[in-house]
Amino acid sequence: MIQKNPSSRPGHIRVTFELPSCVWADRIYVAGTFNDWDERAIPLVQGRDGVWRATVDLPAGQRHEFRYLIDGRWQTDYHADGFTDNIYGSHNSMVDLESARTASVADRQPSKVIEAQPHISPHLPYPKEGVVRGINGERSPADMPRMRPRVAAA
Repeated sequence: MIQKNPSSRPGHIRVTFELPSCVWADRIYVAGTFNDWDERAIPLVQGRDGVWRATVDLPAGQRHEFRYLIDGRWQTDYHADGFTDNIYGSHNSMVDLESARTASVADRQPSKVIEAQPHISPHLPYPKEGVVRGINGERSPADMPRMRPRVAAA
């Protein structure tokens, strides 16, 4: 998975490369046209959630080719923005930043929600106290059937 966010560097996009926690590996790197295919320049780090991640700021307005190097074996990310043939008879993944927004963090607009007033949806009625609304209409908690706990069969 690839996530794109505005960067604090002008003319760049912050790109996060992610691989799921089910990828069993000792070392994973991302290499591409953005780092002259340096096999060890950008390592992915496994977080507490098990997901492998690396974040880089890439120049906007371009398409960048890349591949993952997982324990010495090249892998293509077919869930990227696209892929193209390479000279080795396989495919390179692509991250497309040609149309990505380049607004910096300082250019972002603050929220327009007024904090002092609670937001209540006009189409939803305010619930009555002590009444539970379910599929079969409104009932008080005393009218609701009690659920028996499930017991595993021996």
